[in-house]
Amino acid sequence: MKKLFFTLSLLFVGVLTQAQIKTPNASPSASVIQEIGLGKATIEYSRPALKGRKMFGAELIPYGKVWRTGANKIPSLILSQDMTIDGKKISAGTYGIATIPNAMEWTIIITKNAAQWGVYEYKEAEDLMRFNVKAEKLMNKEEYFTMGFSDFTPTSASVVITWENTQVKFKLAQDPSETIMAEIKAKTADKDANIETLQGAANYYLENGKDLNQAMEWANKVVEKDKQYWTLALRAKIAQKLGKCEIAKEDAKVGIELAKKDNDNSYVMTLSKILTTCK
Repeated sequence: MKKLFFTLSLLFVGVLTQAQIKTPNASPSASVIQEIGLGKATIEYSRPALKGRKMFGAELIPYGKVWRTGANKIPSLILSQDMTIDGKKISAGTYGIATIPNAMEWTIIITKNAAQWGVYEYKEAEDLMRFNVKAEKLMNKEEYFTMGFSDFTPTSASVVITWENTQVKFKLAQDPSETIMAEIKAKTADKDANIETLQGAANYYLENGKDLNQAMEWANKVVEKDKQYWTLALRAKIAQKLGKCEIAKEDAKVGIELAKKDNDNSYVMTLSKILTTCK
């Protein structure tokens, strides 16, 4: 009898398995990745649709209540490096994003519990941080809940949340200067440092307002080892910043002729500008 019951149970499970029909997810999952500084920020989330419904300030998403921010599991924010969120330093790791929508502003919640399905078991004690952001009204309605990045710089980006007629955003940043300066110090100390290392170090110092005399030393070594219009352009830019226009003009003149041979109009324009400025 037990054997018969077990056999019938297996048959029943088999029938149920065969009866299941795979259909598209009503709130499909999505992910976006953005390089910020020397790290990456990844957001994984679900995308529900309006389908003619009123969301914010209505029964589905009432104002003043903690919201899962999308559908299904709360969004995950994965940071590959230490970053700042709204100006506060956060260690690399995986966090959850929950929100409290209101008409004029939202509260953004970064929680240490990234595995929550909805916010049914949400605990404020697990918050890593909270802060408020302005809620912007959109002219055009956004049908699908969307998360992404905007306002890019090499070291920062804004996380943007858009749905219905509302948009909010908050800033992520990663300052790589300490790491880069340590790497420059270590690599340029090597007497056999290659051209790429010296050129990269000189350019970083130039672009970030560091010691230009040191940058000039590296640029001199680069030009000595490899006299190209791009290496001459680097030294000319540094010389111009230092007020050494004779060096800048000479490098620019030679560089322009070399760039013309390669039909590199971008460098011709850059070097010509140095000539004009130094006059």
